[in-house]
Parts: sequence; C-alpha cells; structure tokens
Amino acid sequence: MRIFNVSKIAMNPIKMKIPILFLSLIALCVSCKNDDDHKPGYVIGKNIYSVDVDGDMREYYVSVPAGYSETKATPVVFMLHGTSGDGEKFYNTSGWKEVGETDTVITVFPSSWHYCIFDEDSLQKNTTKWNTLPANWTLCNGQVARDDIKFLRTIVDKMHDILNIDHKRIYLVGFSNGGQMAAKCAIEMGDIFAAIVENAGSFSFDTTYFPVRKMPVALQRGNEDYGPGGSGPAIPLSALDTLLRTPGLPFAGSYYRVASTHVKSFELDPNFTVSGDTNSIVVATYPSLTADPQNIFQFILVKGLKHAYPNGENHPLEAAVYHWDWLKQYSLP
Repeated sequence: MRIFNVSKIAMNPIKMKIPILFLSLIALCVSCKNDDDHKPGYVIGKNIYSVDVDGDMREYYVSVPAGYSETKATPVVFMLHGTSGDGEKFYNTSGWKEVGETDTVITVFPSSWHYCIFDEDSLQKNTTKWNTLPANWTLCNGQVARDDIKFLRTIVDKMHDILNIDHKRIYLVGFSNGGQMAAKCAIEMGDIFAAIVENAGSFSFDTTYFPVRKMPVALQRGNEDYGPGGSGPAIPLSALDTLLRTPGLPFAGSYYRVASTHVKSFELDPNFTVSGDTNSIVVATYPSLTADPQNIFQFILVKGLKHAYPNGENHPLEAAVYHWDWLKQYSLP
C-alpha cells in the first residue's frame, strides 16, 4: 500500500493545484448534472416506461405526438388492452397513436399483470388480466391481485412530472377485460378521467356502485360479439330498444344488466332515446336524472362487429376516431 504524506502535499504550492483542479472538476460535473436534470424525460414518438408499484415493475407505453409543445397543456387518452394482450400490442393496433398525431393528443398504453386464472368455463390459463375482481374469472391459489387503480394513478403522476398534460382532459378507453377495467375506473377514478369508453366489456354483475363522480360513460358492443372466439346470430340493430328494456334474455342478456348497472350507479334516467342508422351504428342515450350534461351514458351497438377493437382494418369503423369525437367534448369540472 502506498502512503501519501498529506502534510508535505499541503505545504507544496505546486501540488496544491491538484486538489484545487479536482474540486473545480467536481463543481463542473455537478453543474452538468443539474443541466441534465432539466432535460425532458421523453422523445417525440414512442416511449417505454416502467414504474414500481408495490414492489412490482409495471410497464406502459406513451406516444408523444410531433405537435406536442411543452408550453401548452395537452390532452391524454389511456387505452387498455384486453385479456392476453399488452400495452405494446394496442400501441401498434388500436389506431390511437394515429389519432394522437392528427389531433395532438398524448396516448398511453399500459400493460396489465400476468396471472394464473380460471376462466368462466373453469379452465386454467396463464394470461394477462386487469384486476376487475369480482368478475367471471378467478385467480389460481396463491395468486395476488395487483392494484391496477394505483398503477393508473401512478402513471398520471409520472406524466405530470415529464409532460405538460391537461389535467382536466385525461380520458380512458378499454377493450374487453380492459373494458371491464374501464367500468371500474368510471367508479373509482372520476376525479382523474373526464370521460370513459368501455368496449366489449363492462360490469360483470347487476349491482349498484357509488362513483367518485357521476361522469360521461359510453359502452360499445358489436352485434356479433359473443366474447373471444364465440359466435352466435347477428343481432338486428333495430332490436337495441327491446334488448335494453328486457331482462333475462337467453342471448345478449348482458345488455339489460349492464345498462341497469349504469343507470342505478350513476343516477340516470332509465327512459333512453335511440338514434343512429340501423345499417351501421345505433346509440341509446341515457340522460342524468338531475339534467347534468356531464352525467350521461350511451350504449353503442355496431353492425358487423365481432369481439375486436375496430381499427379500420379488422372492421370499417375506426373506433379511435369515433371515440375521440365523443370524448373530447368533455372535461373535468
């Protein structure tokens, strides 16, 4: 081991320059680090992030449009995938990042957690799921359901740190199991999301919930949607009125159950009106009992749509465009 005589170095004026120079370099590096801390934590286009939530590293994708400016608060849309999917899949296929580019919207695609589950047919599977329990599926023994509400809230907090987002114009869309999660968010996250769209998935049981805020919610279904891999007769769009008023039908019985759950939970007028074209899309609109324009529910039935999020290729409807036209009219009070 080499031993330095500190006292001799300290007395030598030439050698004194060494620690002074060293301290100067340290100061310069600290200054550089401070500059780096102020650089944005994003790039225009595709961003991949991970965040620790209760000890688990959770992943989400963010598309920042070319028109984004740090000087202007920008709206945000979350898109939640369905069972077996992930954030990257819907980043690539949902059509939302394209809408984000056209209309300068930041789009976010989180990934759900991977579980061992028993599905509604009691078959064991290993797949991704949003925690929408209780649901028509259950976890295998030893599995612990993750707190996806906390995950989504954490993403919003992180985005506030790195992007100039409009906190009054944050929206959420979900497909299938993601639609079930969207319904859960409509109850628990009305303080965050201005409006929500559920697609091919919603509440699993007829009950009454107590939402944080009575908010705008839309539910979209295909008239040929019988779940993943399912099949059945195409439901005439002209039958929507009957389906929404009649409980216990042998097929499409969930129409009444889901609508009833929204009506009771959000204090809506059960006397809906139907509009649209029976050759393409019809919409049943439930207004608020208190005439609150921010409290509304729409049931959307799409012709020729099976269990898919329509993107213009798997179905003529570009749902992201259609849904954005509806979502963007709302903002948090």
